[in-house]
Amino acid sequence: MVKREASHAGSWYSDDGPTLSRQLDGWLSQVDPTVKAAGVVQNSGAQIIIAPHAGYAYSGPAAAWAYNSIDFSRAKRIFLLGPSHHFYLSGCALSQCTHYSTPLGDLALDTTTIAELHQTGKFDKMSQSTDEDEHSLEMHLPYLHKMLSKSFPNPASYPPLIPVLVGNTSGATERSYGTIFADYLACLDSVFIVSSDFCHWGSRFNYTYYLPSDAPNVGDGRSLNSRDKPPTSPPIHESIARIDQSAMDAISSGSHDNFLQDLRATGNTVCGRHPIGIVMAALEHLRYPGKVEDGIGRFTFVRYERSSDCVKVGDSSVSYASAWAVF
Repeated sequence: MVKREASHAGSWYSDDGPTLSRQLDGWLSQVDPTVKAAGVVQNSGAQIIIAPHAGYAYSGPAAAWAYNSIDFSRAKRIFLLGPSHHFYLSGCALSQCTHYSTPLGDLALDTTTIAELHQTGKFDKMSQSTDEDEHSLEMHLPYLHKMLSKSFPNPASYPPLIPVLVGNTSGATERSYGTIFADYLACLDSVFIVSSDFCHWGSRFNYTYYLPSDAPNVGDGRSLNSRDKPPTSPPIHESIARIDQSAMDAISSGSHDNFLQDLRATGNTVCGRHPIGIVMAALEHLRYPGKVEDGIGRFTFVRYERSSDCVKVGDSSVSYASAWAVF
């Protein structure tokens, strides 16, 4: 057994199992099951979600809206795709561990599927230190354990996990990986979790893009600098919301190219843009040959929050969004 330790427990989230369990239950209980988005009732059997990965004090409540939507009843495996924050990759890498630890208990990895993916020749291997340094995968593990405990009789029956660390992939590379993951999506017994925060705004993120109210297109903004007075038409936080909404609309369109074009127009610092791009490419690969009905597998966003509302150029914030798709 090779175990990845819960390296961010005790700092990014509670390392006490009962406390963490109560927190997760509390956030899940705050999700309104009657909320409708695009005419579809929440908790509608999603097979794919997008959810944030910041510290739980910031993103835990938003993530609950995505996790409340997942249907694990047919799941035989769970793919978890997250962006690499510390280790440079031009493609994707897979874990060499057999288990991931959480304060709630261990989660087993699907070593069989991981071996299948390695046979494609397209995947690198994560070192133990790279695996444990990365938070984008770990922050989903407590939520996963909590939801699986509600769906299966015991930990031995939980579907195993395939963690995928995604690097700085090009559009063409995302389409290449999309063809690989499309085969697993088509089987309908895989759940896909995409880890992403949205706009990281502020000089500390080297991103101060601002859209004036009269800008006709999202690409017609400019970067603010420290000498600029606080804009009011609109306030910075409303500009950030418009930039994020444009990205969410592009994702919901189902077009991988639309999403890439939106990112080029605004430079939006969606840290999980590459995992999102891979899953969008996989869905598109299945949709265009007519293997699924048009409209199936398109994301519906059900929650959007920010860590704070920026007013001055010196302020900063991170955005969190939750979405789901039925396949």
